[in-house]
Amino acid sequence: MKSTLLPFLIACCLWLLVAPLAAATLKEAIDQVERETRGKVLAADTIRTRGTVVYRIKVLMPDGRVRIFQIPA
Repeated sequence: MKSTLLPFLIACCLWLLVAPLAAATLKEAIDQVERETRGKVLAADTIRTRGTVVYRIKVLMPDGRVRIFQIPA
């Protein structure tokens, strides 16, 4: 159980670093995620849900896992 909890906690910590910040442009959001994760951005989209706009960014993390972050626009 301990081995499955650690990746979850790391993901939560990264989310807390990235989530509260908003970015004005998709480029700023990409730069922010790259800076915070030291990963490689694989894809980035602007999505609209329930009247809000977020940037959805898919990142290849340094440990080889793929994570998706959503940054408020």
